[in-house]
Amino acid sequence: METFDKQFSKLFKQLGLPSDPVGISRFIARNSPLASDIRLTEARFWTHSQSGFLYEAVQNDADWAAIVDALDVALRDFKQG
Repeated sequence: METFDKQFSKLFKQLGLPSDPVGISRFIARNSPLASDIRLTEARFWTHSQSGFLYEAVQNDADWAAIVDALDVALRDFKQG
């Protein structure tokens, strides 16, 4: 089974974002914490196409759904250490 790190890397690549561990960490740090009243797909930092991809992934319970959910959690629970 793939680790979340590898899955995050694939998701970020699919979204056209830096997909290396440092790029992923920077993205999460820069965009966290995501307020509880904002849906992940409605966050201001996504482009229209990125938001649409994330929405479709979750709505269609696609292979991406679990990792999109994990990204949602990571953006809400991020704690700078």
